[in-house]
Amino acid sequence: MCERYDHGFAVFVTALEYIEANLCGDLSQEDIAAACCVSLSSLQKTWKYCTHYSLMDYISKRRLTLAGRDLLDSDITVLDAAMKYGYNSHEVFTRAFTKVWGVPPSKFKKSWKGNCGLYPALNPEYSERNGFMRVKKYDIREFYDYLRSQAGTYVICFDIEHLMPINDNLGREAGDKVILEAFRRINEAAGEDMICLRLGGDEFAMITESSDEREVAALAEKVLSQNGNEVAYSGGKVAVNLHCGAVRIGEHLKYSVLCSDFNEVINRSRDTGKIEFKQ
Repeated sequence: MCERYDHGFAVFVTALEYIEANLCGDLSQEDIAAACCVSLSSLQKTWKYCTHYSLMDYISKRRLTLAGRDLLDSDITVLDAAMKYGYNSHEVFTRAFTKVWGVPPSKFKKSWKGNCGLYPALNPEYSERNGFMRVKKYDIREFYDYLRSQAGTYVICFDIEHLMPINDNLGREAGDKVILEAFRRINEAAGEDMICLRLGGDEFAMITESSDEREVAALAEKVLSQNGNEVAYSGGKVAVNLHCGAVRIGEHLKYSVLCSDFNEVINRSRDTGKIEFKQ
């Protein structure tokens, strides 16, 4: 079954690699299609099929995610960030940045902290189910060594409730608002030096650096206590709810095992309605 996807997925991976290598340079859809040796329409269809959203939407969100990281981690000015990521004016950049992050870049440092990977690079792997090909989770390989160094401590994993129906019934804008609000709550609850990551479409992780279950449970409760609170979008308001579980990082970390553990505790959390732990 997967053989029928080989060519299309090769195009996707080539496009992904080209985009990630050129986020700070001139980057047109035509250039990406040329790098993949396909027509622009073929590239756009393949990308949409693999990811559920448009090529330019991905490029914009990746650039603005990296711009947010630069604004937090360096003394770069808003104008310099705009120029670095291909925006031809301060105003255009500010509008785009505010749409993704919920606050203008001038106020970003006061609203967010730590490593803000709202839209990490996609993982160049795929799964096949019921005749459909879908890209797997985001690529967080840059954090793997750090995770290994945290053996014995807990990672809190969070999952948004009913994100797919929100996207399907209320639209992508509502879904994006829910994702942003979920990540904001997690980022706000985290300690100053804790790293918060987006693992998949509706999945997040907080690396707590703590082995104390009570401390970890208190961090999780800061997030869960906001369940039911609504976020506004252009069509009205939608409630944002999360489930969560905590997984202790083992001495010999395997990312596939960690992901499996995440899924286990999240599924248990959905059943019990409270934070679940896995040693």
